[in-house]
Amino acid sequence: MSNDAPVTFLTQEAHDRLAAELEQLSTVGREEIAKRIEIAREEGDLKENGGYHAAKDEQGKMEARIRTLQALLKDAKVGEAPQSSGVVESGTVVTATVAGGEEVFLLGSREIAADSELDVYSEASPLGAAILGLKEGEKTTYQAPNGRSIAVEIIKVETYSGQ
Repeated sequence: MSNDAPVTFLTQEAHDRLAAELEQLSTVGREEIAKRIEIAREEGDLKENGGYHAAKDEQGKMEARIRTLQALLKDAKVGEAPQSSGVVESGTVVTATVAGGEEVFLLGSREIAADSELDVYSEASPLGAAILGLKEGEKTTYQAPNGRSIAVEIIKVETYSGQ
């Protein structure tokens, strides 16, 4: 595991879904985009060939997604969501008062909650980094990207159920 990559919690279902996506993109996806690029190349002048440039752009995005998935799956901790002990950690659902309003969100990767209505905050986000390790009832502040100081109070920490 690389030292600077955060450990991401994934349910087995999320891991399997992402692994299947990676397999599809790495095989069929790459073959399809290579065919599209080759067909577009055969059309002639590449400078003014919109189909070629669109296919190359799509190829770049697909390769970026493949790298993202590879890194995520390599550094992921797969299993059941951590049982809540009232402490904010990756893979828990947090109810908190943020800037005076109550919010409920999952702390972790958006890949975990792909089919969920929950908002997701990364542990590396300003909010996530500020609350990681806090217990129910604890308060803190963090600095938003706009420089504003935002108050947070942890109300409840629950086990993520995957729904």
